[in-house]
Amino acid sequence: MLDLMKEDVERPTELVDLSRLKLAEIAEIKTGANKGGLSLGSLGKNSEAANHKLVRQRYPLLAQAILAGASAQIRNMATNGGNLMQRTRCPYFYDVAMPCNKREPGTGCGAYEGINRMHAIFGWNKDCVAVYPSDMAVALAALDAVVNVQSIDGKQRAIPFTDFHRLPGKEPEKDTNLLHGELITSIELPSNNFASHSYYLKVRDRASYAFALVSVAVGLELSDNRIKNVRIAMGGVAHKPWRALDSEKFLIGKEATEANFILAASEEMVMAKPLEHNKFKVELGKRAIARALLMAMNHDTK
Repeated sequence: MLDLMKEDVERPTELVDLSRLKLAEIAEIKTGANKGGLSLGSLGKNSEAANHKLVRQRYPLLAQAILAGASAQIRNMATNGGNLMQRTRCPYFYDVAMPCNKREPGTGCGAYEGINRMHAIFGWNKDCVAVYPSDMAVALAALDAVVNVQSIDGKQRAIPFTDFHRLPGKEPEKDTNLLHGELITSIELPSNNFASHSYYLKVRDRASYAFALVSVAVGLELSDNRIKNVRIAMGGVAHKPWRALDSEKFLIGKEATEANFILAASEEMVMAKPLEHNKFKVELGKRAIARALLMAMNHDTK
């Protein structure tokens, strides 16, 4: 928000400080649908989540993704809920001299026919081709996380992570499905069997402090080298973390081999619709999915 205010992109009439709310705890879930999982308080710091003993033991994929994002200084300040609420990093959104439907609805999308190397290959339309920037959120999508929110009248609801962020549709200015006045209270991680075989791969222009060209979060559950369960999510390719459902469906019951990983990646990427300057992302995405799966298979993180 401060960055956007400095760039004259956002002009809020007032800001509300949430920092004194008691929403920073990381704890095991004792009751409810996700009993046995882990709850991350929305105001807990990214660095605390990444380095928490239970996160590293049970959800190493999340720790990897958080540590791949931003810098140590930012991770020490950034909150879990705030990470989910960050806006696009599209340069046309930040440049107030350029048209942007996300910044000013109805003005057009400068990136659609502009320089769109960093932009979407899935889920976009002519109103917005931006991509969602978070690394943490890509892992949360792969882990079937749930976002708990509370409204100003005290009503609570749970939003499956894949439904939390939006594709542009007819309202590209809306990043999430939060309603006016709703506050993120926690993020729940269901228990799973991915801890032994998971991996977060981030492909970027430079080794640190850069947003992903393509990223892939993978969790594998293996039984006698056959894939019993799998989750794959991608970053840098869509307006929201992109679940590679076609790849997942292809892999269930198959042997965990590099050949099958390549075929699974092709299943997903065949639906990609690249823009003028990001056609390379199709091949990059295919190789990234296959490599992340291979690394997860061979990388025992316990």
